[in-house]
Amino acid sequence: MLGRVTWDFRRLREVDGDWGSSFLNMPAMQKVIRLSVEGDMWDKLEISVPYPSAFHPRSNFDIIEWQRFVRSRRRNHLFAFVGDVREPIQDDFQGILQEQCLTESTMCHHVDCGPENYKDGKTTVIEALLDSDFCLQPRGDEGFTRRLIFDCMVAGSIPVFFWRETVYFEYELFMPVEAESYSVFINSDDVRNGTDVRKVLEGYGRMEVETMRKKVVEYLPRFVYTKPSQGLEKIKDAFDIAIEGMLSKYKAHMERGRIGNLNGT
Repeated sequence: MLGRVTWDFRRLREVDGDWGSSFLNMPAMQKVIRLSVEGDMWDKLEISVPYPSAFHPRSNFDIIEWQRFVRSRRRNHLFAFVGDVREPIQDDFQGILQEQCLTESTMCHHVDCGPENYKDGKTTVIEALLDSDFCLQPRGDEGFTRRLIFDCMVAGSIPVFFWRETVYFEYELFMPVEAESYSVFINSDDVRNGTDVRKVLEGYGRMEVETMRKKVVEYLPRFVYTKPSQGLEKIKDAFDIAIEGMLSKYKAHMERGRIGNLNGT
């Protein structure tokens, strides 16, 4: 299990300097199955697993009650954006989303998570996500994914993605197959060229929003980690699914090796 995104362990020191390591480039790691919060989608031995969220249910009751709560929650904003308030930087995508959110202050719930302003921690973030139908999810600073994707869905908010690599090619074991059933995709290039996020989201009717939220809430147990000493009865959490995926990948890898040996390759 890697504690950070896969890219932090694939550095070429002579190119990238001292940040990260070349751990995964070492010969001994070439046949090891890895689990990471953001894996390499082209590496057949890596599995992307959800970031730990703020919610760790202790029982079936906990998760059923939370699902009921987020389904019935009254939401006062169309969408939310959680991110650092940045100085203007040319072509900074988070800055573009921040500007659109601040411009639409009656429609968008903005949370500045910069170190000087972010005093209430996860409580402020979860409140914003619980208050909003949609939540904007730009790519992370270190890769395409970020933890807030899972906080968003735990709160029953519908994620809005701007790069398909953010989730659609990463978490196949944990997410619905049909991307449009639980999320909205707006191409980042379109936003840079003037697409108004608010207008796109306003195009979804109330029934469409509730159908997507229902799908998010249905899959919620699959991307949360239960309290280790307890677990759920007859419900699989992210840990269960990750272990099943690892064992399946191991069996497939061993079978390919067996066939290769039979063929003399």
